[in-house]
Amino acid sequence: MAVATLTSKGQITIPSRVRAALGLEAGDRVEFVEQGKGQFAIVAATRSVQELKGLFQGKRSKPVSIEEMNAAIARRASGSR
Repeated sequence: MAVATLTSKGQITIPSRVRAALGLEAGDRVEFVEQGKGQFAIVAATRSVQELKGLFQGKRSKPVSIEEMNAAIARRASGSR
């Protein structure tokens, strides 16, 4: 079992065994994903753009135009959907 100690500033050092298993290096980001009450998973949040390819494949039937993107951004910024 890997253990870390919380400092008075709310910081922890991720144990080397956990960093290695997650493939983490200095400067990488991690996400804390709630799994249940009082339980979180630590997930490496650093991904290359290449890893994201195909993530949304099939989610949209046609390409989105720049105008559609700008309209969606404007709607979101104004608070309307």
